[in-house]
Amino acid sequence: MDPIMLTLTIVGVLVLAVILWFIATYNGFVRLRNLVEEAWRQVDVELHRRYDLIPNLVETVKGYASHERGVFEEVTRARAAAAQPATSRAEQAANENALTAAISRLFAVAEAYPSLKADANFRALQSELTNTEDRIAAGRRYYNANVREFNTRLETFPQSIVGGMTGFRRATYFEAEGASRDVPRVDFGQGGGSGAPRP
Repeated sequence: MDPIMLTLTIVGVLVLAVILWFIATYNGFVRLRNLVEEAWRQVDVELHRRYDLIPNLVETVKGYASHERGVFEEVTRARAAAAQPATSRAEQAANENALTAAISRLFAVAEAYPSLKADANFRALQSELTNTEDRIAAGRRYYNANVREFNTRLETFPQSIVGGMTGFRRATYFEAEGASRDVPRVDFGQGGGSGAPRP
């Protein structure tokens, strides 16, 4: 075989291999991006389920603890902020963390009213909300695992070349931060009302 033809054949095979690798890498990014979006939609469904449960829970607690207006207003404000479309996943996470903290304070109020804790409607709503929170936590873990895989591939050489050339950007984790990570502590020894969480 002619050396020029051999060289051209080798170069052609190498170029074809690079093109096929590029296509496979790009398709891998698309697949992972779609997994991240699918995981987010599952979390979003559970978040909306939580938004739907909160007004009923607030109304039930109001029937027993009507003078706890500040807590009810805080929960209502936090729910409204979380239910609004966010500009980023980080903003959504911050809004969800504020809502989780407000719900914790609502449950702290309920602890001061034994008759409320015995109410069947309250117990059912509390159980439903607890189950929803568990599903949100599971969805968050699944979403964050997909984000981790996507970001790792995006930052790993030589895939990072394809990711950068084709416009893929890091995905944002959906994390609990600040007060929502802390276990709320409540002190009812002062005045019989709801206590604020201690620092």
